[in-house]
Amino acid sequence: MNYLLDTHTLLWVLFSDEKISTLVRRVLLDSGTEVLVSTISIWEISLKYTTGKLKLEERTPDELPNAVENLGFSFLNLDSNMASTFYKLPRLKHRDPFDRMLAWQAINENFTLISKDKGFDDYKSQGLKRIW
Repeated sequence: MNYLLDTHTLLWVLFSDEKISTLVRRVLLDSGTEVLVSTISIWEISLKYTTGKLKLEERTPDELPNAVENLGFSFLNLDSNMASTFYKLPRLKHRDPFDRMLAWQAINENFTLISKDKGFDDYKSQGLKRIW
């Protein structure tokens, strides 16, 4: 099974792994799963770092791709098809554009989103699967 990390999940894996649920910990340690990180999350982190809304504990955003690869995770890039069909995702309560794109990527790629954010559950009717 393939999983896509929400941005906060990635940050917690890197900096605060005690915040990770037991279920998520099992999934991340299972050698039979593929864990992906969207380049959207890296962009979101970089943007929030630049504005001062996010600190990275002695790291900078440009160090994150290597950290992700060292964890054995893969990257999910935003391609033109995914970007151009994003309008098909209904605007529900969840307004954050980064979260909405992560949901859209997970739905289209049939990945399970790893996120503590229950707001994503609004997209279950669109085919989104979420665990925490």
